[in-house]
Amino acid sequence: MITPSSPSQSSVQRRAEHGPTPFVDLSRAEWSALRDKTPLPLSAEEVERLRGLGDVIDLDEVRDVYLPLSRLLNLYVQATGQLRGALNTFLGEAGNGHGAQRGTPFVIGVAGSVAVGKSTVARLLQALLARWPEHPRVERVTTDGFLLPMKELKARGLMSRKGFPESYDRRALTRFVADIKAGKDEVSAPVYSHLKYDIVPDERLVVRRPDILIVEGLNVLQPALPGQDGRTRVGLADFFDFSVYVDARAEDIESWYLNRFRELRETAFQNPSSYFRKYTQVSEDEALTYARTTWRTVNRLNLLENVAPTRGRATLVLRKGPDHKVQRLSLRKL
Repeated sequence: MITPSSPSQSSVQRRAEHGPTPFVDLSRAEWSALRDKTPLPLSAEEVERLRGLGDVIDLDEVRDVYLPLSRLLNLYVQATGQLRGALNTFLGEAGNGHGAQRGTPFVIGVAGSVAVGKSTVARLLQALLARWPEHPRVERVTTDGFLLPMKELKARGLMSRKGFPESYDRRALTRFVADIKAGKDEVSAPVYSHLKYDIVPDERLVVRRPDILIVEGLNVLQPALPGQDGRTRVGLADFFDFSVYVDARAEDIESWYLNRFRELRETAFQNPSSYFRKYTQVSEDEALTYARTTWRTVNRLNLLENVAPTRGRATLVLRKGPDHKVQRLSLRKL
């Protein structure tokens, strides 16, 4: 008899047919069984507040997908602390000139396409992980704040490449996470306004020694590019203790992107200060033509060229179906 927490014979057969892989492939039901007795700390109202525009999330999705993930991450955080203790033992707790390591934040990267729902995933993880008594201080930072200012993008001819790796101040982003990981008491990041579609001058987000830091963005799993001298540099993902890639078919993401655009056109774009207000002044067909063109020439291109190729670098891949619900998961083996 197969228990709920055991993989079915067909799933074992399916994995064997695909040959050796660095991942354990799990169905939603198999993954859900791994939450053990982890209680659900969020109400339906809290989940609704965390949901991104156009995303589909409910208590069943949180219970089946994100509770097991929060349990796994809690185990990872505990294991990292034990490993740090072993290293301190090796170095000698008195230091012997090296100094014992104090605890540093556990860093999680969340990657995926525009409109795939990675912001909802990051917010859910922040809310769930902060309920564990071992790490109550959980901060979340998006890479949007490290986009080059619009003036700089225009000067470099990159406005049509916004969101591509070259449109970010990658050095500043890597330095920010490196300083967090090094245990600095206070680190700050620029702030991005989706209303203005630009960096907010003279405004900073300050992060003060969190237990866990979640870094969310399109390109967070990109490997470091070689420097001008040809030497390999340290990349952002080198500072991650765990990473999640939110995956879906490009055709499904396009549908979600267009639906979100329609909703924004009726809401946020109506603000007189919105950079996109001009798309409320034309017909819906004209506005959607612009959205489809933007998806195909910018976001889909970026997904295929830069974002999707980093999927295999993630610790965990969440695969969504057309209904925005996670159907399968792939967890990297140790």
